[in-house]
Amino acid sequence: MRVVIALGGNALLRRGEPMTADTQRRNARTAAQAIAPLAAEHELVITHGNGPQVGLLALQGAAYKPEEAYPLDVLGAETEGMIGYMLEQELGNLLPFEQPLATLLTMVEVDADDPGFQNPTKFVGPVYDKSEADRIRTEKGWVFKQDGEKWRRVVASPAPKRIFEIRPVRWLLEQRTIVVCAGGGGIPTMYEKGADRKLIGVEAVIDKDLCSELLARELNADLLIMATDAEAVYTDWSKPSQKAIHRARPDDLKAFSFPAGSMGPKVDAACHFARATGKAAAIGSLADIAGMVRGERGTIIDGGFDGLSWH
Repeated sequence: MRVVIALGGNALLRRGEPMTADTQRRNARTAAQAIAPLAAEHELVITHGNGPQVGLLALQGAAYKPEEAYPLDVLGAETEGMIGYMLEQELGNLLPFEQPLATLLTMVEVDADDPGFQNPTKFVGPVYDKSEADRIRTEKGWVFKQDGEKWRRVVASPAPKRIFEIRPVRWLLEQRTIVVCAGGGGIPTMYEKGADRKLIGVEAVIDKDLCSELLARELNADLLIMATDAEAVYTDWSKPSQKAIHRARPDDLKAFSFPAGSMGPKVDAACHFARATGKAAAIGSLADIAGMVRGERGTIIDGGFDGLSWH
């Protein structure tokens, strides 16, 4: 099978963990240990989130003068290289020497009129207490929203329209390469209005799951997996009544509401992929990737199921 695996930013840098290189490498190693056993039987394309990482780089940039700070598209490119490097190295330490791996910087086109620019929802950076978030909001003008009991910065998250490097990804797969691409939802770009096809960067972070879904469709993938820090999609998350969904059709999930900044895009992406392709998408924990390939773990969304079932 051709499998697209989307690693959530929180799967690579968990909530509350120190944002150090050692921490990220340890988590990249955990991801590699979950993914490597699949390489012998399946074609693999790996995408990843970058919310914590791009937020850290933005914080570092805030120490400079405003005109010296790098925009989010450039920070996104930096995180693609950093995370791809770690994943490549950790996978290479587990796989046969002859297994080729490649990380591809990936530009993704967005629409200048996308409503996502008017309603920032994408979490980036670390979590803060409310008092600290209020202080930073006053100092830097950043927008914050509540994330559980803490607060995090949010930025615009327009929908992906086109993946520019899709042909090179296909060429690499033809050579049995494990490809790391479209990290952080890709580098947000658009054509400048009034210019003759002049491509420019955009101050935004594209949702990684929606971009991964587009990537999976354009690659004709057999399965889309979204690995996060939750074991499955839960209804009534964090309440005593919470329940983990095992199998569902896209239409079965219309009755439930999922948070826009976290599980919502994953469910939307999985449902869209299942409807558009007639194939399955899965959402679950990093440790359960192999189980999701077998259809045993996580939440599996497929239009061919009889109805909703629970773990």
